[in-house]
Amino acid sequence: MQEFDPRRSATRWAPRLFTAIAGLAALGLGLKLTADDVKSPADKAPLDPAALAALQHVAFAGAEAQPGFERPENVEVKVRPGETLLGAVQRAGVAPEDARQVVSVLQGAIDTVNIKAGMAFETAIAQRRDQRGPARLIGLSMRASPSSTLTVSRTFDGALRLRELEEKVRDEKKVACGEMNGSFYESVASVGGTPQVISQAAKLFSHKIDFSRDIQEGDRFCLVFERKVTESGRTIEAGDLEYAEVKGQKFYAFDRRDPNSGGGDGKTQFFDEMGKNIKGFLLRTPVDGARITSVFGMRRHPVLGYTRAHQGVDFGAGTGTPILAAGDGVVLEAKRWGGYGNWLRIRHSGNWDTGYGHISRYAPGIRPGMKVRQGQVVAYVGSTGLASGPHLHYEIWQRGQRVNPIGAKVPQGTVLAGSELAAFRSQKAHIDRLLADGGAVMDTPKLATLE
Repeated sequence: MQEFDPRRSATRWAPRLFTAIAGLAALGLGLKLTADDVKSPADKAPLDPAALAALQHVAFAGAEAQPGFERPENVEVKVRPGETLLGAVQRAGVAPEDARQVVSVLQGAIDTVNIKAGMAFETAIAQRRDQRGPARLIGLSMRASPSSTLTVSRTFDGALRLRELEEKVRDEKKVACGEMNGSFYESVASVGGTPQVISQAAKLFSHKIDFSRDIQEGDRFCLVFERKVTESGRTIEAGDLEYAEVKGQKFYAFDRRDPNSGGGDGKTQFFDEMGKNIKGFLLRTPVDGARITSVFGMRRHPVLGYTRAHQGVDFGAGTGTPILAAGDGVVLEAKRWGGYGNWLRIRHSGNWDTGYGHISRYAPGIRPGMKVRQGQVVAYVGSTGLASGPHLHYEIWQRGQRVNPIGAKVPQGTVLAGSELAAFRSQKAHIDRLLADGGAVMDTPKLATLE
C-alpha cells in the first residue's frame, strides 16, 4: 500500500488532471458536500493505492494553493499514556478546532475515546509562513487494522473527508532462506521470518545446536511457514513452522493423526528426513542453560552433613527459572514431599516417571491428572525443602526404581511407519518442492511494525 507524502509538490499534477479529479469528486459527493460537512460517514468502498494517492494529492494541491501557508509536512505522532486522541492530534501543532474536527470525523470509524497508549498515526500539516498561530491540518492517516488504513483529508473546498483503504489478504507458504549474519534472530528476520516462527525454530534446535558456539557467519538456514499477507507485502499473521533447517539439519513438521499410533492427538511433531522424531523420549536437561552441580550416587549432603545416596541429578539455576516437562505424560503428584520440598512427578509411557524437587511454585493448571507435553513449562526452580540454595533436583524412575538420569537407556524418539510414514513422505515432498522453487528468493519484503 502506498503511503501518502503530503510534501510531494502539486506542480507534478497537470491543471487539467487536477480539474478532472476535482470534478469527479464533486459529482460523487453531490450538493451535500460543503465546508460544514465534517461529519460525513466513512466511505467503506475499497480503494486501490492509486486511487487513494490521487485523492490525497488533490487535497494537498489545494492546500498548497492557500495563501499564507507553507507546503505540508508529515508529522508522526504516538499517543502517550493517559493522553486523549484529541490531545495527541493537537500535539502535532494544529489548532484545537482542526483537532476537534478530525476526531469528530474519525468517530464514525473507530472508538476515539478508549484508545491505547502507543497508537500511532501520521498527520500532514501546513505551517503558517509568518509562524504566527497554529498550523493547519491537511490530512491524517492511521492503520485501523493490519489490513486497512483510515485517511482523513481535505477535499477541494476545504471539508474533511474520511476514506478507508482495505487491502486484500492472501494465505501463502513463506520460504525464508539465507545465511547467518549476526544473531539467529536477526538473520532470519532479515529474510522475512516473524518473531513467532523464529522462536519456534530456536526452541526446536535448542537441544541440537548451541547458537552461541556452533553457529558461524555464513551458515545456511531455511524456514517454511504459513502466513497471511496483504497486497503490499505486510505480514499480518504468521502460522506454525512447517520446516526448519540449520547447518544441514532438517526437520519437518507432521501431525500424527493415526489413533493406532499412540500419537493421534493431532499435535504437531517434528521428524528428520527418515521419519524419526527429532526429540528423544525424555529430555536430558529439563532446565535450559542450567549447569550440573551434583550427580547421581553417594555424596555428603550439604544440609544434613552426612553421606547418603543422592538419587538424582542437581541442576543449578536461579529461583524462578522455568522447569520443563522431560517428556509427554500425565502429572502423577504435585505436592509437598519431605526434604524434596515442593515436588512434582510425571508419569510417561512404558513405566517411566520423572521427578522434580525443591521447586518454588507450579505452573498454572499443574495438578494430578493433567496431561503435559515435552518441553512444556510445569514449574519453576526454587529452594524449598532441604536445599542449600536454588536448584532443581531431577530424577528418572523406571518401573518404580530410580535410575541415573545421566546415561539412562531411555527409549529413542518415535519412528514413523506404515500409513503414517507414507503420509509424512508425501508432505515432505511438497515442502522439498517449495524449497526448490523458492528457497533462493531473497527479495522478501520487510515486515511492518504494528503499532
